[in-house]
Amino acid sequence: MVWDGRTLTEAHRFPNGPVRTPGGLHWDLRGLYREVLHGLRRAGPVTSIGVDSWAVDYGLLDSSGSLLGDPVHYRDERTGGIAERVAAEIGAETLYDVAGLQVLPFNTVYQLLADDLGRAATMLLVPDLIAYLLTGEIGAEVTNASTTGLLDVRTRSWATGLIERLGLPARIFPPLRRPGDPIGPLLPEAAAEIGRTCRVTAVASHDTASAVAAVPAPGPRFAYVSCGTWSLAGVELPAPVLTEAGRAANFTNEAGIDGTVRYLRNVMGLWLLQESLRAWPGAGLGGLLEAAGHERPFAALVDPDAPVFLPPGDMPSRIAAECRRTGQEPPSSPPALVRCVLESLALGHRRAIRQAVALSGHDVETVHLVGGGSRNALLCRLTADACGLPVVAGPAEATALGNVLVQARAAGEVAGLAEMRALAARVEPLRRYEPSGDASAWDEAEARLESARQTA
Repeated sequence: MVWDGRTLTEAHRFPNGPVRTPGGLHWDLRGLYREVLHGLRRAGPVTSIGVDSWAVDYGLLDSSGSLLGDPVHYRDERTGGIAERVAAEIGAETLYDVAGLQVLPFNTVYQLLADDLGRAATMLLVPDLIAYLLTGEIGAEVTNASTTGLLDVRTRSWATGLIERLGLPARIFPPLRRPGDPIGPLLPEAAAEIGRTCRVTAVASHDTASAVAAVPAPGPRFAYVSCGTWSLAGVELPAPVLTEAGRAANFTNEAGIDGTVRYLRNVMGLWLLQESLRAWPGAGLGGLLEAAGHERPFAALVDPDAPVFLPPGDMPSRIAAECRRTGQEPPSSPPALVRCVLESLALGHRRAIRQAVALSGHDVETVHLVGGGSRNALLCRLTADACGLPVVAGPAEATALGNVLVQARAAGEVAGLAEMRALAARVEPLRRYEPSGDASAWDEAEARLESARQTA
């Protein structure tokens, strides 16, 4: 990618998978940190580092600053039933009025309630934990803190009253910082590992917040889908929407850059396709997508957000079982299953975007689909057809680009969010997909899927 004469180059890419231990499903934090250092060595001289990652997961430090164990993976089953118990004890309405967060079983609040916090002095979300290993500085960046369910969505400060009511120890919640704030220089040990020193800058450390910062929209009337393992679909607003209708629809109000709110809902995303590919060793994604484009439309549909699809494992078997449960013939081949997954995901995008518009009153003209899913032409085309709106696809590396742009602005090289987005529009060719086909067929497909939801 080229940005006003600067070249954005990928220095290092590495896999990041969960580790199953007798204690549950964990992230290999030390392995991740080792790869981060390796990537920094390969990158050569840099003036600033920004860290972003997925949301909700965290590590615990003891009073000496030592890590108490690898972070638990959000797909671990330890939080089963906790969201329901909390809702019964203090009320789902209370949680939503304070934090504005959609209910997902793995939200940080529920993970903390499932954890042993007796020896914990500090909780650090994953990007803040990596920044701590690099600098020794403790803090919580606000865009990711907003995914915990424990940040006051109005004041963007820790919701101390809610924290106390839940019986969580206030001592573990670190000071908050904003995108662009300086974190600190590298520790001598980290500098020695990469052969140089530099500063670490807070960015929009929730990967979706960075991706939305890099949405190449020329104005405010857009919806976005940040599409990868998860699809985060919604609109950008100046203030949260805390209505009962929004809570009932399970919409979330997450902090964005410059005081904006990411009003969105999580859709399970390309996880269904990724796990299906793991069950088909040797299958090529390109060939499957080409063949899927010729499969019969709407032969089978599933709710991508059904809880049965959350854990890792044999996804094709679970999709087939869900089709049988809802009275449909399961896909008969891998291309047919891919078609089922992508049409179901496009319907998930449609539902989230249309509800976001209706609940917020924020009208949109275009859907910007960013992230790895923007490379999937069939998904982009189906999303345009499902939403009845043009889809602008790209940049594919929107998260990395948003991260860099926040650092550039902190260094005085970019003026503001509008200029950041104008730059994002120039880093790579964008692809535009106009809606086509029979809109009534998508209406009928959505009605089928809603009926399947009602039978769950």
